[in-house]
Amino acid sequence: MQFILKRDRRDHFRFAALQSSFARAILARHRLNPDALDTFYIAFNYGETTEYVLSRDEGVAAVLDQLGGVWSIWAKLFRIFPRRLRRWQYDLIARTRYRLFGKYHACPLPDPTLRHKFLDLP
Repeated sequence: MQFILKRDRRDHFRFAALQSSFARAILARHRLNPDALDTFYIAFNYGETTEYVLSRDEGVAAVLDQLGGVWSIWAKLFRIFPRRLRRWQYDLIARTRYRLFGKYHACPLPDPTLRHKFLDLP
């Protein structure tokens, strides 16, 4: 999330905690387990008949593509790999993410200028 917040120059992305009723409703619509909190999901076309959800490696590639610029190139390079290898890469980074990117002791509060990006905040 921090990675996306820093690079979302087009103000494209919105966030919701997986445990929130907002996210749980979306996951339930797509028959995804809302109690599986160990993955990453991205929803497109929210609330429309064309709504769909991507997860894990497919979600990461879609985010990189949406960020544009050099990140779109990374998304295209990432998609060159066979899906099995992409899943393995995703799982490796997911397992080691705290060593790679650091860990917060508490969920950081969003900067007031970014609060509009969080759909489940009061």
